[in-house]
Amino acid sequence: MNTPVIAGLEAILQQSQGPAPVERWNPPYCGDIGLEILRDGTWTYQKSPIGRMALVKLFARVLRKDEDGRTYLVTPAERVDVTVADAPFLAVEMEVRGSGAQQSLIFRTNVDDIVMCDPDHPLRFATQAGSGGLKPYLRVRGRLEALMTRSLYQDLVALAVDDPNQPGRVGVWSGGMMFALEAS
Repeated sequence: MNTPVIAGLEAILQQSQGPAPVERWNPPYCGDIGLEILRDGTWTYQKSPIGRMALVKLFARVLRKDEDGRTYLVTPAERVDVTVADAPFLAVEMEVRGSGAQQSLIFRTNVDDIVMCDPDHPLRFATQAGSGGLKPYLRVRGRLEALMTRSLYQDLVALAVDDPNQPGRVGVWSGGMMFALEAS
């Protein structure tokens, strides 16, 4: 990536709130330049960690996962591959507002996205290979998800209550919806 593209992208992003409108951009595919997001949320470029958090946050704002399951860094001028080991983001902090069916769960990701769990940003649970345990994910935007840290998952489980609509099932309330603690 060259500096003028990043500088131009930075100007576009500073004019907007939140992530860039990457879903509307359809630039040419420019290949794999060696960007990767490791399981622990570390971003690397050609196997070297990217140490500038401001740059990681900039890249995170222009990340997109397409229907084919591939993740790309997208600018108005180019689209490049990003290899993602698990999820592109980690949910690292949770705030609980209210209780019962009126409860809202608000999460902060490792790149400072703030997301309220609701029907547009649902929780889902996947079965972990090997252990058979559950891995919790929160949709952040588009098809991009955040994997919850282990400590956050424990906090989430502590909030679990019986599902009033399905005896024997437990879940958590947020945004007016019950999210079952079971693999989807």
